[in-house]
Amino acid sequence: MLVKFDSKVGQFFMDGEVAVQLLKWMGDTGTIPGALLAEDVEASRARLEAALKVAPPPEPKEDADGRREAVVSLRQRAFPLLDLLARAARQHCDVLWDRM
Repeated sequence: MLVKFDSKVGQFFMDGEVAVQLLKWMGDTGTIPGALLAEDVEASRARLEAALKVAPPPEPKEDADGRREAVVSLRQRAFPLLDLLARAARQHCDVLWDRM
């Protein structure tokens, strides 16, 4: 499943499992579809930032040949959402998300 985040300041798509985890760290229920009103965006962004600071680093994985695979951290995956939330807070815009 993909989740589309949308606001007047931009939009992007994210893997559903990652999106739900990040939404919960923002203080949301993780329900899709959902929305943040403009006045709640900055507080949600701050909660997500705080959660990402204490998130454990990803564990390296090995493929079938014993080589290490590149691992993408939740902080890296959260970057587009943090950026959208920051822009939405500056422009005082709502943020919506839904399944794609």
